[in-house]
Amino acid sequence: MAPTYSLVDRLNMFATVNRRPGVAQQVVLALLMLAAVTLIAVLGSMAGQGNTDGWYAEVEKVYWSPPNSVFGPAWSFLYFLIALAGFLLWRKSWEIAATADSESMATAKTLFIIQLVLNGLWTPVFFAGYPHWGEAAWWAALVIIVLLVIVVLCLIFSALRHSKAAGALLVPYVLWLMFATTLNAGVILLN
Repeated sequence: MAPTYSLVDRLNMFATVNRRPGVAQQVVLALLMLAAVTLIAVLGSMAGQGNTDGWYAEVEKVYWSPPNSVFGPAWSFLYFLIALAGFLLWRKSWEIAATADSESMATAKTLFIIQLVLNGLWTPVFFAGYPHWGEAAWWAALVIIVLLVIVVLCLIFSALRHSKAAGALLVPYVLWLMFATTLNAGVILLN
């Protein structure tokens, strides 16, 4: 059943739907999104320091595991795409606030935040967790990355409803996450 709206609701929707964020608001939003994603990247990098050349260099890995030098550039590119997709989603949310789509936009924004949190958890659990918890850290990281893949897939489908560009920008990310999941599982199975 379609929702019914009063005349005031319809006027508010018209005003809100046609409202576009100003340039200053968009710049601030872009900087905030970039800062949030950069924070996740920096914290992950700190957790990996000493471990990638330490215990991780010693463990058996699947034959398709790329050299460590690939991960930095790959993740830098992916973090840029994540920030850009987040920017596009939040900018679009200003345009559709107080409409029937605002609830599904809220879902997309919530999924975006959840994936950032899960992304931020994986590296410390996998790399920094191993010296403290042993193989249990690898298993915990596997659970985290599988959840992350699921959340990002849901985010892509949710984002596509509002911004095809935002959804498309997240596709390389989820493909890389699926690949990274095989690397995580490979470490567990081979060691």
